[in-house]
Amino acid sequence: MIDLERLKRLVAKDSLLTREADIASYSYDAALDRARPDAVVLARSAEEVRRVVEFCARNLVPFTARGAGTNLSGGCIPLRGGVILALARMDKILEIDTGRGLAVVEPGVVNLKLQQELEKAGYFYAPDPASFRVSTIGGNIAENAGGPRCLKYGVTTNHVLALEAAMPDGTLQKFSREDAGPDMVSLLVGAEGTLGVVTKAWVNILPLPENIVTFLAGFDSIEAAVETVASIIARGILPRALEAMDKTTVDSVEAYVHAGYPETEAVLLIELDGPRAELAMDAKVVEVLCRERGAVDFRAAESAAAREKLWEGRRGAYAAMARLAPNVMVEDGVVPRDKLPDIVKRIREIMARHDLTAGLLFHAGDGNIHPNVAYDERNEEETKRVKRAGYEILQACVELGGSLSGEHGIGLDKRRAMAWLFTPETLDLFRRIKKSLDPDDLANPDKLFPLTHEAEGKLGLVKPPAPGFSEQALYLIEKVKEGAATGKKMAVCGSLSRLKDKPEGLLEVQTTGLNHIVDWDRKNYTLTVESGISPRDLQPGLARENFFAHLPDAGGTLGGLLATKCHLPLFDDILGMRLLLADGSVVELGGKVLKNVAGYDVPRLMLGSWGTLGIILDVTLKLYSRPPMTTGAIPQAPRQGVPAPAGPWQRKIKLAFDPKNLFNPWFFE
Repeated sequence: MIDLERLKRLVAKDSLLTREADIASYSYDAALDRARPDAVVLARSAEEVRRVVEFCARNLVPFTARGAGTNLSGGCIPLRGGVILALARMDKILEIDTGRGLAVVEPGVVNLKLQQELEKAGYFYAPDPASFRVSTIGGNIAENAGGPRCLKYGVTTNHVLALEAAMPDGTLQKFSREDAGPDMVSLLVGAEGTLGVVTKAWVNILPLPENIVTFLAGFDSIEAAVETVASIIARGILPRALEAMDKTTVDSVEAYVHAGYPETEAVLLIELDGPRAELAMDAKVVEVLCRERGAVDFRAAESAAAREKLWEGRRGAYAAMARLAPNVMVEDGVVPRDKLPDIVKRIREIMARHDLTAGLLFHAGDGNIHPNVAYDERNEEETKRVKRAGYEILQACVELGGSLSGEHGIGLDKRRAMAWLFTPETLDLFRRIKKSLDPDDLANPDKLFPLTHEAEGKLGLVKPPAPGFSEQALYLIEKVKEGAATGKKMAVCGSLSRLKDKPEGLLEVQTTGLNHIVDWDRKNYTLTVESGISPRDLQPGLARENFFAHLPDAGGTLGGLLATKCHLPLFDDILGMRLLLADGSVVELGGKVLKNVAGYDVPRLMLGSWGTLGIILDVTLKLYSRPPMTTGAIPQAPRQGVPAPAGPWQRKIKLAFDPKNLFNPWFFE
């Protein structure tokens, strides 16, 4: 039992809710599941959050952070009861600094409120989830939220500069992108509150674009619409937003909003921003490409009000579907862009098999799909069919090389399905990370990963097999296994262009032989390359075929640039990674999709790790058809990485990856 009287003394007057009616209103989010908390704290300050978390840590009470409750995967359901930390009243914008390009906010600030305040100063905050009118920045950070603009500007993690968080031991800690050591900010973003409670955020802000133009294109099929998406990207045009909707969605939107969408089988909503001269040229190309692909209707919004009306329709799609039945299942999978026609076909087959109807809505530019299925949860049989169909859609996404979530997170709803996407070794690493920071499993427990009794092995991987390893990679794997078997300390290094001073007597593990291109997917603009390759050697070959990445004209190895955090613009391009751990096991993280919020962001955690956590065998990067510009939180200028003594939280992470301190041990001795 929770000592409620003692807890009450730790918070402001009237902040502790225990009445049954109050408890019930915090027992659910925007998904279906319910779980009753024992108490709710309406937190008003970071110190109050810290005191509550400390109380929970000392008394082994589970705690779950909650923003506006718009989560669509059961992420803020208190599965073990305990305390709900409601952060909506921590809603102050503490600072807007246009000179440094940042805003400092509390977690309860509503996304729309921040956008409105920034607009007064001529700036904007790029992440714009469909729930932006009500969702909070803290919730956006927990879920690594995206939105239509993330095609060009990236998801939340690309715009978070620093975080203050109440960690599971009850201490307040600030983490910054500029910190030495593994990138802890990346680990907290998208962790769904399982590693700590964010109490303050420093976020990147951008100047409002010189001009914005919005187009609506109507097509005779959803397939033609999504195929047009690939044509636009291939021409080097990176729209601000590129959304697709099918006729079911359009019809429901028109009945609800009267947005002025054409009576076609599908529409594309295309928005460009930037300098007027460049925009004019890109707009002409977009129209030509749409008409070549069979657009039967193509129009431009002629005013800001007209543009807003088009977006009102797009953002109102969920509400429009909700008018058809008491409930709407909003699925959230992601596939490589060239697989959009395939997933459309699979979804239709699944819907027919289960006698259901889905309205299809896509962030088509990045392959993120949102089938909306209207149903009545009071009909138990129908609800079972809807849930089964949702799982089959996610399974199809994974089978097509995609992921379980592009922006809604895993939470409770998809935790079992994580075994479709990740090997047991990778899931075990995620669990060790959780345990290293939260040993008593109190921070939003039982989320993200299959529980042991859920028999993850029976579910089985369904994702396509990863490419095989090169001869040099296999050699390194065996070498590390041999070193681990004998407890031999190892020095992980690349070309030694940065790691110059290392102790003698260690087993040297060099990555310079890892110099192969593993996979170059020209259709989807992704590249998987081994970590020992030199960026100076890689970039010219890409450029000859009009492919580009945030690669410097520098020597050394690609893995070295990442591990030493020497070229941070690469941060925006990382999609996946394969790591060799100190025990000789290999974990596979991320993939070839542009949005992926399934599991902890270990690839970006590796930035600044200096070879202490694992050996980067290969990395998957996003490519561009024009030289890219940095639009997120990462500084453009390369910097010289400098090793520094490990902090206490980095030491905890080290134990999760390398408990015997075999890799580059002098950093932690």
